[in-house]
Amino acid sequence: MPRGQTSKLHTREKRHQAQGGILHQSSVQATVAKEKAFPSLAPPPFGVLTHRKPAARSRSTLKGSERAPSTKPTDVSPTRSYKGGNRKTEKKPSSSQAPLTIVQSQGDPLTRATGILVQFLMHMYKRKKPITKANMLKIVNKKYKNRFLEILRRASFNLEVVFGVDLKEVDSTKHSYILVSKMDLPNNGTISRGRGFPKTGLLMNLLGVIFMKGNCATEENIWEFLNKMRVFAGKRHFIFGEPKKLITQDLVKLKYLEYRQVPNSDPARYEFLWGPRAHAETSKMKVLEFWAKINHTVPSAFHSWYEEALRDEEERVKAMVTRQAETGATASDCSRECLAAPPTPNEVEAGSSYCG
Repeated sequence: MPRGQTSKLHTREKRHQAQGGILHQSSVQATVAKEKAFPSLAPPPFGVLTHRKPAARSRSTLKGSERAPSTKPTDVSPTRSYKGGNRKTEKKPSSSQAPLTIVQSQGDPLTRATGILVQFLMHMYKRKKPITKANMLKIVNKKYKNRFLEILRRASFNLEVVFGVDLKEVDSTKHSYILVSKMDLPNNGTISRGRGFPKTGLLMNLLGVIFMKGNCATEENIWEFLNKMRVFAGKRHFIFGEPKKLITQDLVKLKYLEYRQVPNSDPARYEFLWGPRAHAETSKMKVLEFWAKINHTVPSAFHSWYEEALRDEEERVKAMVTRQAETGATASDCSRECLAAPPTPNEVEAGSSYCG
């Protein structure tokens, strides 16, 4: 492996470990065996976007390297029991088509300001419009102008962990920004044309579950996790639409997920793996960094998975170097052949081509 690539990996590892501090040490004890320890994670804060008449949103505290699921979309009753992919779900009046509004938090007015900014940014993203600081300041209430950077930081966090979209500054003098999806799902991440929100954040969560379950998660594992996010099979979600179709058909057809029957299972049971496009567009380390951000910690806090992600990064670098070497060798061989046997006039006229 080239010295430069190796040093980058080592630098990345040291940075994560330095940021982890005490959290890293405590996680070693908490995750003695990967098979026995699956992190209890905080779902993305969907409460920043919700339906009318929202309920209060609770928050949990970080314990060690793990955080218990607590953030709840406000349109779903918290008493609903687990609903798996093959079970019938009780029918309730759907509010999925209700207009979106902001969490009416009496205790934190910045939450309302953040929610308004998130909706504005998503509106601009879906329409591929330029984003400037001046335009964002028009959206934020005048009395919070002096706290704009904090509101922007919160909005950026919510965009990333809910929708899988990163806010990046492209011009520091004009203070212009763009939103970039973490993966290349069709139609800016919405998958289907028309109305809807990006599904990239949900996909990153699913890839994380699969990774942490030994790179193969049963359908029961997936729905258990999604239920903690208040996402249920058969119940339309106001951000993700109909989730069962999304994860067993849409994302499978796009080759981001592999959905297959468990061998020799009777009755039939199913499991999920990463699809080829997931392997091509992201990595275990990127997914781990995404999960760490949701839980306000660092990747090295998930010790055993972090070690596996580092090995995966090294293998990716080796594979890339090998491909580059093979490409260089092919180009070199072709160059020598061209010099040794230049095309004849007849070959040129016939459109024959050497060296691609």
